[in-house]
Amino acid sequence: MPPSPDTTGHVSLPPGGPVPIPSPPPPADNGTGTATLAVLLIGPAGAGKTTVARHWAQRRRVPTAHISLDDVREWVCSGFADPQTGWNDQSEAQYRLARRTCGFAARNFLANGISCILDDAVFPDRPVVGLGGWKRHVGPGLLPVVLLPGLEIVLERNAERTGNRRLSDEEVAGIHGRMAGWYGSGLPIIDNSQCDVETTARILDDVLARALKSPPAW
Repeated sequence: MPPSPDTTGHVSLPPGGPVPIPSPPPPADNGTGTATLAVLLIGPAGAGKTTVARHWAQRRRVPTAHISLDDVREWVCSGFADPQTGWNDQSEAQYRLARRTCGFAARNFLANGISCILDDAVFPDRPVVGLGGWKRHVGPGLLPVVLLPGLEIVLERNAERTGNRRLSDEEVAGIHGRMAGWYGSGLPIIDNSQCDVETTARILDDVLARALKSPPAW
């Protein structure tokens, strides 16, 4: 049964599988301003994913939500499994729980006509728990885009972070190296090494407009 609105006008999310993402209306401007979209912004620590995703969501002409995996992971206060202390079963379990929570939130927003952009450091060498997992949780219409500036840039940006968001240079370099596996994957890649946030958001619009006109087989 399709989702149905309750007395408040809110569409209740049915249990089970993902909610189909509605087909976008005829393109306006570059084709993304009024479309209902589900976007996954992928990139290493220091790529600017969260900043770009939030800015992109804020400047759209239709309701759009930004959902950050790291923010949701940190909802756990007591007992938070900080990956900086070592990736273990508990941090893995909290990561998976946060991703399911993000996926449910995204489907709920989409069912009510609100677009979503999610951000996460998804690795190309973990297809089942990475991109494949996000598609299972959000839906097959998810549009993944990789944000991948140069290593020097991500090291500089990471150095400006504080708290558990700041990683060691070795960790950042390792994550960045693994992200290079997205080249040749067919996913669109944006090198924002020399771009400010506004410019990167405009490039993201262009990438998504092309994807809407000719969906790639990712």
